[in-house]
Amino acid sequence: MKKTLSLALAALAALALPRPAPAAAPTPVRLVDREPGTTGRWVAANVRALLRARISTRLSATVRAVHVQEGDRVREGQVLVSLAGPDVRAAVEAADAALASASAHERRIASLAAERAATLSELEAARAQRAQADAAVAAARANLAYTEIRAPFAGVIQARRVEPGDLVGPGQPLLELEGGGLELEASLSEAEAGGLSVGQRLRVRAGDLAATALVSSLTPGGDALSHRRGLRARVLGAPAGLRSGTFARLEVPSAGGAPATLWVPRSAVVLRGDLTGVFVAASGRAELRWVSVGEAIGDHVPVRAGLAAADRVIDAPGALRDGEPVEVVHGR
Repeated sequence: MKKTLSLALAALAALALPRPAPAAAPTPVRLVDREPGTTGRWVAANVRALLRARISTRLSATVRAVHVQEGDRVREGQVLVSLAGPDVRAAVEAADAALASASAHERRIASLAAERAATLSELEAARAQRAQADAAVAAARANLAYTEIRAPFAGVIQARRVEPGDLVGPGQPLLELEGGGLELEASLSEAEAGGLSVGQRLRVRAGDLAATALVSSLTPGGDALSHRRGLRARVLGAPAGLRSGTFARLEVPSAGGAPATLWVPRSAVVLRGDLTGVFVAASGRAELRWVSVGEAIGDHVPVRAGLAAADRVIDAPGALRDGEPVEVVHGR
């Protein structure tokens, strides 16, 4: 009887003890597809057109017609702007009349000189007057040709700065024309330019766009004020959407065998106050790693320190906590 009572009391005591909570199910996570590591550094650059022209006039005249709009593609020699030319045509007629008069005077003096009725110096003066009149006609006709302003090369109109009826003067910009493909311009320190040479291919990033550029020129000396060297690189097979005026970056090789730079998407980066970190999946748990990052390029961020190439970085961690069990459902 006592034994039965003891067993019953033990059973009741066991029921009263709290049972351990079941283990939490691991949180499913997805790993990032990191950009491949590089041994270079990224420098700022500007995208510009290979051919650029600011179309202006050498005359003072009224704009009669503008034949193009911004964004129009034009061919070489196409008329872009027409200027009103009554004054220029009048100048051509006056020059023609002066030439006819000078030619007639030269003939008279030559006839008199043949009869010894005019001196040799008078004949030379008449010939010089005729030559001056002939040059004046050529200049007047050249000015008349400038009333039809034509495209110096095939390209795209980037800016239109005049309208019909505007009075323009010599050197005043009328249009801006770009063509011939795209190139990158960058200013490099001596360390950044140390591993570069003309003809070298470099990676380019402009937002989400990627391309390759061929170094076309590298100044041999630095600027006297900034002590930096200028670089130009022609874009090969420019992707759709890459336009002049865009901010871009060039990857230049680092000297001295610098360690590879790892890249992660912005979505994998977590911020805790002034600290930046990423979560990695290790031994079935999420581990928060504090990292040092560089300036983002597009949707990716370079990690300078705190992350190894073999680390499995978790994408879009959301409310994930350090040490929380995780299960990789997709990734490398």
